[in-house]
Amino acid sequence: MKFESTLGTIWLDANQSALSRISYTPLAENPLANQKILQTAKHQLVEFLAGERKTFDIPYVFEIGTDFQQEVWQALAEIPYGETCSYLDIAEKIQRKKAVRAIGQANRNNPLPILIPCHRVIGKNGKLVGYSGSSDEGLKLKEQLLAIENPMLQEITLF
Repeated sequence: MKFESTLGTIWLDANQSALSRISYTPLAENPLANQKILQTAKHQLVEFLAGERKTFDIPYVFEIGTDFQQEVWQALAEIPYGETCSYLDIAEKIQRKKAVRAIGQANRNNPLPILIPCHRVIGKNGKLVGYSGSSDEGLKLKEQLLAIENPMLQEITLF
C-alpha cells in the first residue's frame, strides 16, 4: 500500500499478522498483506505526522535483519517520544560500546522507520547525521520528524 503524507509518498507492507515494512521508496505489492493492518498503520502514521499521536499500537515484525540489527531496533523502540540520543548511547544501552558504526548501519537498514524511531538518534555532538541513507533529503526527513515531536528541541536528551 502507498499513500501521500507530509513527508512525501510512503509505502507500507505487512504479512498476515503484522506490519513488516515502512519505506520512502517503492515496495512491491504483497498480495497476502493484511489490509486491516495496513489501513491501521496508515491511519496511525497520518496522525503521528500531524502531531496527534505519540505512540503506535499496531503489531509489527522484523522479517529481515541480523540478530544484532534487531537488538538495535528494539533499543530504538525504547527512545521516548520527543527525545533524542546518540549512536554511542545506543551502543552503551546494548552493551557494545565499540559498535557505534554498526549501529549506524542498523539504523540505515531499519525496515520500520518512524514506528521504530531511528530518527531520534543523532550525533554525539548534537548534529543530525544519517537518515534514510545519508542524503540531504534523508536529513531533511529526519529534521521534519524531530520537529513534529519537539519543535523546541535544542539539546540532546538521553533516554
